[in-house]
Parts: sequence; C-alpha cells; structure tokens
Amino acid sequence: MNKVILMGRLTREPEVRYSQGERSMAIARYTLAVDRRGRARSQDGDQGQTADFINIVAFDRAGEFAEKYFHQGMRVLVSGRISTGSYTNREGQRVYTTEVIVEDQEFADSKNTGNVGDGGYGYQPTSRPAPSSAIGDGFMNIPDGVEDEGLPFN
Repeated sequence: MNKVILMGRLTREPEVRYSQGERSMAIARYTLAVDRRGRARSQDGDQGQTADFINIVAFDRAGEFAEKYFHQGMRVLVSGRISTGSYTNREGQRVYTTEVIVEDQEFADSKNTGNVGDGGYGYQPTSRPAPSSAIGDGFMNIPDGVEDEGLPFN
C-alpha cells in the first residue's frame, strides 16, 4: 500500500502551471515543511535539521484549489501517494525525485487560529463570520460572493 499523510506549513506560494491539450489541467507544486518528532542530536551534539521539506504535486481541481486558497506559511494536511522518478540533467548526471501526489488536501487550522509566530512564514489569517450568524434551524448563512465550487457539496 502506498499512502502518506502529512501536516506541515507551505514554504512558499504554490507554483501553478496548466497543461496543454484538449482539456487544460492545473498542476500545482508546493513544498511542505513537516516537523520531525524527537529532535535528535547529531554525534557532535548539534541539533540537526528539525523539519523535512516534502515536494507536493496536486492535479486538476486539487491544483486549482491550492492556487486559489493556499499561501506561504499556512498549515495544511495532505494525503496522497509517494511517487519516485529519475531523469538525466544537462550535465549527464542521474537525478532521482520523490514527491507526494495529492489525493486529498485541506486546511489544518481554522482561519482564526493562524499562529504567525509558529513557523515564522508570515501568514496573516483573515476573520471568519462568527457562529452567531447561524439561522434558527442550526445552519449558517453563506455570505454573498462565496462560489459554489468552494463548498464541499454540489
């Protein structure tokens, strides 16, 4: 089974390109800084790298979602599969690649809980309507201007 689940912060804005052909498809690439547990020390006593930087690729609607909603410093949760490959660079050297192909991605924090000091990437969260905007039957009013495609149902 090839399944990976990661939670980390975006190290930069997603880079999005669109495929050529009959049906154009978004391909978003971004990197997650994923904290390591246990903060192991090297043999000389120095604290080593405390995060892994994982390359993520999201296709089609997932790529469009990343382009529209993901920003540097945001903490996100990604599940997918590991994909490995290789190519020969201009110098004739073999380069090996490892990346996670997105099956599902979502926000790990609510918009109100962005810890700017936690990771230092400068993400400034925006406010969300208070739960008091729920109507009498327990459902929340959806503000004008929210597109249907951003909702989890059609």
